[in-house]
Amino acid sequence: MILLPAIDMKDGRCVRLHKGVFRTAHQVADSALETAKRFADAGAKWVHMVDLDGARDGVRKNFPYIYEVIQQSGLRVELGGGIKSIPDVITVVESGAARAVIGSAAVSHPEVVDYALSQWGSERVAVGIDCLNGRVRTAGWEEDSGLDCVEFARQMEGKGVRTIIFTDIATDGMLSGPSFVQLSDLQRAVNCDIVASGGVTTLDDVRRLRDMGLYGAIIGKAYYAGTIDLAEAIKEAGAQC
Repeated sequence: MILLPAIDMKDGRCVRLHKGVFRTAHQVADSALETAKRFADAGAKWVHMVDLDGARDGVRKNFPYIYEVIQQSGLRVELGGGIKSIPDVITVVESGAARAVIGSAAVSHPEVVDYALSQWGSERVAVGIDCLNGRVRTAGWEEDSGLDCVEFARQMEGKGVRTIIFTDIATDGMLSGPSFVQLSDLQRAVNCDIVASGGVTTLDDVRRLRDMGLYGAIIGKAYYAGTIDLAEAIKEAGAQC
C-alpha cells in the first residue's frame, strides 16, 4: 500500500484543518520543501499536496511553494485544490505533478475529467471524493452537492477514472481512525484504486487499511501530531512503488 504524507497549503503556510473548516487552520511546519524532504528521508515516494486557497477561491498563491516540492523534493507529487477548469489541469500536469486530483470540478465541470483522461490517461488523473454523511461536498468542503458518494464514484469509474481519493470529512484531522465501513462499501462498489484520506492515526490503522487491500492512504495530522512514525508506517505498508 502506498502511503502519501500530506502537506496542505494556505496563505503560503503548511497548515492542518479540523474537519475541513478553514477557520481552524493552524500552521504545522515552516517549509513545504523541507517537510517533503523529511518525508523522503523516511522512505516515502509520494506526497499528497492540497492548495487550500485554490480549492476555496481559485487563487494560486501557494503554487510557488508547491512547485519547489515538485522540482526539488525527489517525491512524486499528487496535487489537488483549485483544479476547476481545463487550463488549471494543464497547469498542474505540465508543472510536473505526477497526479492531478480533480475534486469539485468533477461535479460541476465533468468535462475537465474527460479532457484530463484523454490527454494524460488514468495514471496521472485522480478524482477526489470528499464525503460528509454520505454526500459529496465541493468548494473546499463548504458546499453540499446533493450527490451520493458511492453513486458518484461509479459515475467516475464509468468515465475511465482509475484512482479515487476518498476523504471522510468527519474524520479528517480528528485523529479518530479512518472510516473503514465507508471505505469497504466503496471497495465493493467500484474497481478503482482507492486512497483513504482522513483519520489515519496509528500503525494499527495502517495495517488494517493494508489488509483491506487498499491502493493507498494519506497521512496528515497524525504525522505532525506525532501519533505515527512515518518510517515505521511505511515499513508496515510495504513496497511504495
